[in-house]
Amino acid sequence: MSPGTRQDEALSRRALAMLRAAATGRAEMVLSSEPDMFFDGLPCCDQYTAHLLARRGLVAPAHPGRVGQRVRALVTSAGIAALESVRDAA
Repeated sequence: MSPGTRQDEALSRRALAMLRAAATGRAEMVLSSEPDMFFDGLPCCDQYTAHLLARRGLVAPAHPGRVGQRVRALVTSAGIAALESVRDAA
């Protein structure tokens, strides 16, 4: 986690939208220490948030591969919990 980023900090609407898209199978990520994300085959406009989702463990690659490879992104159990907590709060 980078300095100034708190694990319990609320997710932005954009981060939640990215998680929802990943949950429907529309997201891919590039395998690296700071994975970039793609949605519907297009690069995400907010890679900072993509990195945040990965650092917090909310998304993960569907399978291992080599650095630089693009793979399907999965929402982790922590990501599902984050989505459910927002839904329950609404």
